[in-house]
Order: sequence, then C-alpha cells, then structure tokens
Amino acid sequence: MLDTLIRNGTVVDGTGAPGVRADVAIQDGRVVTIGRVTESARRTIDADGLVIAPGFIDPHTHYDAQLFWDPFASPSNLHGVTTIIGGNCGFTLAPLGENDADYIRRMMAKVEGMPLAALENGIDWKWSSFAEYLGALDGRVGVNAGFLVGHCALRRKVMGEAAGGTATLDQTVQMVRLLDECLAAGGLGFSSSQAFTHVDGDDAPVPSRNASREETLALAAAVRKHPGTTLEFIIDGCLNGFQDGEIGFMIAMSLAANRPLNWNVMQVSSTNRAKHEHQLSAGSKARAAGAKIVALTMPTLVGLKMSFLDYCALNSIPEWGPILALPVPERIARLKDPAVRERMREGGRRPEAGVFGALAKGERFQVGETFAPQNRDFAHRKVSDIAAEIGKNPFDTLLDIVVADELRTALWPLPTDDDVDSWKLRVEVWRDERAMIGGSDAGAHLDRMCGSGYPTAFLGEVVRDRQLLPLEEAVHMMTGVPAALFGLRDRGRIAPGACADLVLFDPKTVGSGTIQTRADLPGGTERMFCEAKGVSRVLVNGRDIVVDGKETGDTPGRILRSGRDTDTVTVPGG
Repeated sequence: MLDTLIRNGTVVDGTGAPGVRADVAIQDGRVVTIGRVTESARRTIDADGLVIAPGFIDPHTHYDAQLFWDPFASPSNLHGVTTIIGGNCGFTLAPLGENDADYIRRMMAKVEGMPLAALENGIDWKWSSFAEYLGALDGRVGVNAGFLVGHCALRRKVMGEAAGGTATLDQTVQMVRLLDECLAAGGLGFSSSQAFTHVDGDDAPVPSRNASREETLALAAAVRKHPGTTLEFIIDGCLNGFQDGEIGFMIAMSLAANRPLNWNVMQVSSTNRAKHEHQLSAGSKARAAGAKIVALTMPTLVGLKMSFLDYCALNSIPEWGPILALPVPERIARLKDPAVRERMREGGRRPEAGVFGALAKGERFQVGETFAPQNRDFAHRKVSDIAAEIGKNPFDTLLDIVVADELRTALWPLPTDDDVDSWKLRVEVWRDERAMIGGSDAGAHLDRMCGSGYPTAFLGEVVRDRQLLPLEEAVHMMTGVPAALFGLRDRGRIAPGACADLVLFDPKTVGSGTIQTRADLPGGTERMFCEAKGVSRVLVNGRDIVVDGKETGDTPGRILRSGRDTDTVTVPGG
C-alpha cells in the first residue's frame, strides 16, 4: 500500500517539459509512480485544478540562526520552498571559537540584520565544530537545509581577535585544515565576502575582508578535495559593477576549487543595461578560462522598507540626518515645524542627495503599515494618490502621516525599474546560463525586507499576470536549475525515485500576500512577514509541512551534507 496518492493534478516536473494531468504516488518519502495509479494508499489527496510541482529551492538564504527557534524556515515554507541553502556571504555560526559567540552574534546582527535579542535568546550556542552545528539541527527541521562554510567564522576561530589583520602562512594552513574538517562534516562548500558594505558589530570590516588573495584561493582550493561542494562569493562589483581584477579573482577561485561560483545579487534595469551585461560577462570570461561563474538575480521587485523611526537611507539625505538622529519626541516636534520641512525639501534638491533626492519629494513612496486611526485608510496606498485625494502636496502628506503614527509608519520606495523594457530584459537574463533565479536573503535583514515570497510572487505576478514566460519554464528555474548548480541529489524534479518534495498550488490564485510586521521572534523582536496565496499543500520528503497556508508542525526536513546528499559539479575546464 502506498503512503500517499495525489490524484488528478497537473504535474509540472521541474524539467521545463509541458505539464501533464497525472497522479503522483509516494512511498517512504520518495515518488514511485507518475501517471494513472490504481494502487490503494493510506491517504489520498485530490489535486484537481492544482499544479503539482517540485518544491522550490532557495539558493541564497541566511536561515542559519532562525532554524533554531523556527525549524520551519517561515515564511519561505508557506511559499513552497522545501530546500534552502544557508551559510552565504562568508557568514556562518560555525565553527565557533570558545569565546567568539558574542562576536558572531553582534556581527550577524549588524551585517545581516538579525535582531541581537533573538540571537541571544533563541540559540544556546553550545557547539564548537561545524559537525556539532549541523548535529544540533539534525532531525528537527521542517525543510531540507544545507550550509556553506563561512570565511569569517574560519578566520575568527583560527585568529581570534587578530582576525582583523593579515594571516600568517601558518594561520592560513590552519584555516585550510579547519575548512577541510567542516567540509568533511557535510559543509556544502566555501563562502566569502570582500564587499565594502559588510562590517561587524564594531563597525570594522568583517574578518574575510582582511584576507589576502592567496589566503582566499588556498581556501577555495581546499573545496576541490571534497565531493558535492561549491563556492559563493560577494565582492564590491556585485553592487557597483565588476572591475576586471574582480572578475579575474572569481575565475581564479572557481579554477582553484574546480567548482562553480555563484554571486548575489544582480539587478536588471533598462535604465542601466550596460551594468548587468558587464556583470554577466564574468560568466563568459569564466567559461573561456575553463571556470564557471553564475549570477543570482531575483524574479520580482523586492522593496526595502524605510522609516523615520529607524536608521535607513533617508538619514543620508542632506539636512535630514541630524533631524532623524534626534530623540523621538524631539524628532516629531521638528518634523511638524514648517521651517524644518522646508530645509528638508531643500536638502533633497542638492546634488549630493543623489538617487535619494527623489524620495525627498514624498511622492515616490507607498505607505505600508499604519498605526494612527486617522491613517487607517492610507495603508498600502501611494503617497501621491493620498495627497491628490486630500488636496495637499506629497511631502507634507508624507510627514503628516508619519508624525501621526509617531514615526512607526512603514514606507516602501516605489521601484524605478517597473517598466516593460526592464521586464523584457529580466526574462532574457533568467534564460541565460550565466544567471540563475535566487537571492532572497530570507532569514536576514528582518526589519526592512522580506524576499522569501518570491516563488509565489513570480508565479502570480510575472507568469500569470504579466504572461512573460510559461509556467513550466518558471518552475524549472526555481527547481531543476538550482538543483543542478548545487548537485542536489534526487531533488528539484518529479520523477520515480526522486525525493517527494512537492508543492501543490492553484495557478489562478497563487501569489504573495502583503508584507506585514510580526513581533514573534525571541526576545519579543520583530520581523517582516508575508503570507502566501493559492498554495494548497507543501510536502517535504513525502510529509506535509504546510496545508491550506498553515504550518503542520511536522519536521521531516533533512540536513543536507556534501557528498551524501550532493553530487560533484565541476567547471568546464575541470
């Protein structure tokens, strides 16, 4: 007798092939039959009108900490994600030096926007080795999770407080030996950062930024010895556009490891087409050199929340910084003052305001959550529309809303690249072998963004509403493609023998809900959260983790280990 039989759905198998109406039979956590199934089952699920797809794979998350207090990786699980890759950007919680937990906590709070109180109250920090870290999660996760080994933790473990300096040859040898141990324990590869934006809890460069080229290449070369591993790297050019030396560095890393290297995140816009084309050229140059470089790019426009209450980009606008740094009561009083408002307007007009000058006009915002009774009807509307309705200019309208909410209003800058030409370019990029969909940063930057809903937003807004590409192709981009890059064994497709990681959704209603704030983290801290629409069921290894949009509480996920759960993917010249 079968464990589960899913009947009458449209199977979109993750290969890009056309969907077919079929049953899916599951036994012992794996798919055993696709087609017309007559065998009886312990339970039968009617999927009439639903798509049955492989569970989505998120290749760039920071759930390394959250899984300890939230084994379900919410809200990614609600959106059909069944496998996550953590340990990106050189940041992991292991290996951990005896006295380094506080440093790692404060670094993660600063660089990845994880509330410090959650890190202090939600984790016991009782591991030392990478093997112990993975073991602490074994058997208690709702999704499949694999982790790269972060350069910062390696440096801190070996060098201690001296990790802000240059490593000696002996220290580099120790780091390589330690990375070998981590990869042998199941680490999926090596990640590092040289990005100027990455600073630790003391506002100093994170440890990996102090590494020499030789040190980083020695660590990349260690990856070559371990099957089923990969590389991930962040560098200044990921944000600003690559310099030739940066491309050469990534190629050298890929060749040293004989593994693909992915980087995060590439933005695509018709207003600066040359930028992403140059960034994609890194993939072409890598192939010519016998290496492989893949850019991660998001299939949706993920906004960054701003606020007059918390530090954000608004503080960098001339005349605004000193005002927004005042204590809240004084800040509110100043924001009510017409003379102060005029100074802020003038600051936004100055050349040094740069791209943020447009925000100073007020009209480039959509209001998110509001709190004052008089603001109730303004939530989730554009400031420009509200201003036109009430007969005020957008800037005064914005400040009136914010002041009434005692500065707590969530503000979402409107995208500047939501045009037809930009979307056409994105489709071209998604289909390019030098790029891959991903880059949600789920589990990080919890106070200002929520990229975890991208799978359902992609299927709803881009596939169904914009009709930019077929459903089958979109599913392939979020399943088969990332599974192939990481060598994930028996995942990312629906086929006999494959792991039964599945998502059942209604193609007519699937989508991502409105982003809201929830105070549900350890220590009473907040995060951004979005529900899913149209997702009927999510299965991991044949067991339900989500039914009708609600978590079941089951934890059938597996901690994925290199070699055991992944196959080796080599570069073209390997």
